[in-house]
Amino acid sequence: MIRDDLKAALVEAMKGGDKPKTATIRLIQAAIKNRDIEARTGKAPSDDDVLVTEVLQKMVKQRRESIELYTKGGRPELADAEAAEVAIIELFLPQQMSEAETTAAIEAIKAELGAESVKDMGRVMAVLKERHAANLDLSKASALVKAALS
Repeated sequence: MIRDDLKAALVEAMKGGDKPKTATIRLIQAAIKNRDIEARTGKAPSDDDVLVTEVLQKMVKQRRESIELYTKGGRPELADAEAAEVAIIELFLPQQMSEAETTAAIEAIKAELGAESVKDMGRVMAVLKERHAANLDLSKASALVKAALS
């Protein structure tokens, strides 16, 4: 499980004196704890790794947006700090599907559902998210689904 990997990595980083890695892993654990608290009121995913992966993907997305803003704002030192956090967070993400694998999965789902137009995009995205959420960047997948259906 990803949570166990995070705990082990935190202990290792603390013993090794790696302060940036320790701080980033603690940020990850805090975000996961917040998500656990939110999940108490709603329906929690049946697989814990899916929940953790969603949190990690959200954190990476936020940091990439920050990197872009810092770069535009002329703050390369802050952009570098965010990039270092992204690198650490990505260590715990499952291997992401390549564009070719994503396209193949989209085509399979499209054929299975009989989807033919952009009107069917929501159905295709729902099945894609259900089956491959942990291994897929949904923002990139959305563009590929749109291209496949148009």
